[in-house]
Amino acid sequence: MRHGIINIYKEKGYTSHDVVAKLRGILKQKKIGHTGTLDPDATGVLPVCLGKGTKLCDMLTDKDKTYETTLLLGKETDTQDITGTVLKERAVQVTQEEVEGVILSFIGEYAQIPPMYSALKVNGKKLYELARAGIEVERKPRNVWIHNIEILGIDLPRVQLRVSCSKGTYIRTLLHDIGQKLECGGCMEELLRTQVGSFSIENSYSLERVQEMVATDEIDNVVIAIDDMFPTYVKAHIKEEFAAIAYNGNPILPKHLDISADEEPIANEIRLYNEKQEFIGIYAYKSEEQYYKLLKMFFVS
Repeated sequence: MRHGIINIYKEKGYTSHDVVAKLRGILKQKKIGHTGTLDPDATGVLPVCLGKGTKLCDMLTDKDKTYETTLLLGKETDTQDITGTVLKERAVQVTQEEVEGVILSFIGEYAQIPPMYSALKVNGKKLYELARAGIEVERKPRNVWIHNIEILGIDLPRVQLRVSCSKGTYIRTLLHDIGQKLECGGCMEELLRTQVGSFSIENSYSLERVQEMVATDEIDNVVIAIDDMFPTYVKAHIKEEFAAIAYNGNPILPKHLDISADEEPIANEIRLYNEKQEFIGIYAYKSEEQYYKLLKMFFVS
């Protein structure tokens, strides 16, 4: 079984679950998980976790993301993208300057109401299931951060944008809200995710390419090791006589560790290995208790 992360380029027409299912067949292993849903018509970066790497799924889902998208003004749909049923069409009688001003006003924190066509659950039911049944429920707004919006081009009624944002941001809802503020409506026409944390589109691989690399025994060259996801954590080794303490997930004292001489004796965050160079997990130092507490265990004996 492989353990780590592979940066997949999700093509149009696949759900994130489809990607996982196909990878299970290609890699011949069951333990695989994705790190955040992309709509079927969206394309781009989808980090996929393998084996023990699936413990990273929640951590990678929390990462900031970057998208390139096309806003189509003058049209509102029930899904907030071009695939939905058109609810309203209006003439686009806005200037380029008005469009630019409204778009840039969304930079920063704003309260976003999640769309009905989403995988969020209300009372155990996914919102999109309720939406398909013709049921609309109240959704509480959630604060999201739009770190930056770059306007790549304006050819009304279309606007090309690059958006950097926090986790939990719905780009189609952002575009819908821009259309509402411009009083002409709008929906998402295209969506490409170009970045998830440190994963970029330039270093992503299609399912077809992954299959080719499996056939030529190259696949292990592109699977990122779990511990490589923590480059800023100080590398430390547990002394052999204290290894059982670490394997059981118990707190680690500084005296239990061998840390490189060029590192600080007490590091705030460490990635811990045993004497065989096997990665155990990541830890954070608790100054009051004066020990390292386990954040995430990756070792399996």
